[in-house]
Amino acid sequence: MSQDNPQLEAPDDPANEQPLVAHLIELRNRLMKSVIAIIVVFACLSPFMKQIFDFLSQPLMVALPQGAKLLATGVVAPFFVPLKVTLFVAFLIALPVVLYQAWAYIAPALYRSEKRLAFPILISSIVMFAIGMAYCYFIVFRMVFQFIAGFSPDSVNFAPDIDSYFSFVLTMFLAFGMTFEVPIIVVVLNRVGIATYSKLTKARPYVIVGAFVLAAIFTPPDALSQILLALPLVILYQVGIWCVKIAGVSDEEVEELKEKKKEEMAKGI
Repeated sequence: MSQDNPQLEAPDDPANEQPLVAHLIELRNRLMKSVIAIIVVFACLSPFMKQIFDFLSQPLMVALPQGAKLLATGVVAPFFVPLKVTLFVAFLIALPVVLYQAWAYIAPALYRSEKRLAFPILISSIVMFAIGMAYCYFIVFRMVFQFIAGFSPDSVNFAPDIDSYFSFVLTMFLAFGMTFEVPIIVVVLNRVGIATYSKLTKARPYVIVGAFVLAAIFTPPDALSQILLALPLVILYQVGIWCVKIAGVSDEEVEELKEKKKEEMAKGI
């Protein structure tokens, strides 16, 4: 390996290479630790399943007519839906442990430069996903549910089913959580030599169109919720471009990195 290219240097611990069975055993152990972390958090939260579901349903309850409640059309829905909500919350709380186990498994195979890049990305990804979910819960849900309830005729009993509500909330949380990952994705694409600053800038009109297409797919068919998803996506994409301009890899360095990778691949062949 060439010593003048730190981004293509050998992994830190080549002496620690293991056979396939050892890798599978380590993978199983990492997965077990992740599952145990989720189960422990779930066990701690399980006495509060009702309160957790009530907190999740609060934005909708505020929009419902006075005295109205959510419906449970299934026989076991009043038990299983709060259980699924609590399990989802437990997974979110245990997510740092899960991601750490994934990091610990792949870290020995990474280059030193990749390790320096991967850990900040891991932390910032968790933070941005949490911010996206908070934005969805405290702003989007309250505005969208009030908007939808306002159009409900007086002859219609607006009382959604709790299972449908949980599925809707889960989809929205994932959509907005991933949306807030956009700046990180943009920076990573630049740092690994896939996208230059000029290419990211030229792609901006297509991103704007794509943002509204994705918003139409993942949000209810109303203009308000689509705007509330598409607008942050566009803004965060621009934030990512600014980050690349300030601290990213220049266009010339990206091209040099591509050429060096091609040379290394040719030597490997």
